[in-house]
Amino acid sequence: MNSSWILSKITFVYALAGILYVAAWNFKQDKLTKYAFYITAAGAVGNIAGFVLRWVESYQQGIGHAPLSNMYESLVFFAISVAVLYMYVEIRYKKPIIGAFALPIAFLIMAYASLSPDINDKIQPLLPALQSNWLIAHVMTCFLGYAAFAIAFGLSLIFFIKKMGGVHIDQKTSLIPDDNILDDLTHQMVMFGFLFLSVGIITGSVWANSAWGKYWSWDPKETWSLITWFVYAAFLHARLMHGWRGTRLAIISIVGFCAVIFTYFGVNFLLSGLHSYGS
Repeated sequence: MNSSWILSKITFVYALAGILYVAAWNFKQDKLTKYAFYITAAGAVGNIAGFVLRWVESYQQGIGHAPLSNMYESLVFFAISVAVLYMYVEIRYKKPIIGAFALPIAFLIMAYASLSPDINDKIQPLLPALQSNWLIAHVMTCFLGYAAFAIAFGLSLIFFIKKMGGVHIDQKTSLIPDDNILDDLTHQMVMFGFLFLSVGIITGSVWANSAWGKYWSWDPKETWSLITWFVYAAFLHARLMHGWRGTRLAIISIVGFCAVIFTYFGVNFLLSGLHSYGS
């Protein structure tokens, strides 16, 4: 049994949790959300265990670096971040219906990591230029930011489904957040994500200077990270300075997450640059 085997099984754990959250929404069964939360917690623990085991395996193989150096490893950490952050949101705000969107995202991340033929799950040595302690700070902060943006994306989808009449709102149930809660939660997730993305860009710039001799090179990944940063900066500016709420902010949140997805996947597979090692 190795880390890849453990992590591949986590895919199905997240799938089960997501199914239960969706069933709880559709059938308005609050009890299902309790089971879904416990399964999510089990998945997160297994995900973290697989991540740590992969780190140990890296040292056992004489490679010795944090498992954050390629697409597979970053996907694993992305899924951990989404699951753990979602669990915090559910514990803090008691709105488990958000799991109907957050857990499918975690499932899709792990399914892509484990099942896609394009993803290499082998532990690989770092390129010489990337052998730096900045690896952990840069990658972890970026993906914590991405996870927060993923949760905000899910909240925005809930908002639009409600607006389109796709959900019957029963004020007696605790499953469906009202518009104000959705709006405030989206704002908080974007603020959290924006902070960590900013730190990720800064640490990446410092790392780039030590690895390649300059802080910024307009590499495609750097450029799209900056575009993503500006989209979410526009979200916060519109909310804080102009009082935007509701539909307009939900649209920006969705656009922002599309920018995240292109920064992460599109750049790696469609554009070449200094970050091509990520694929």
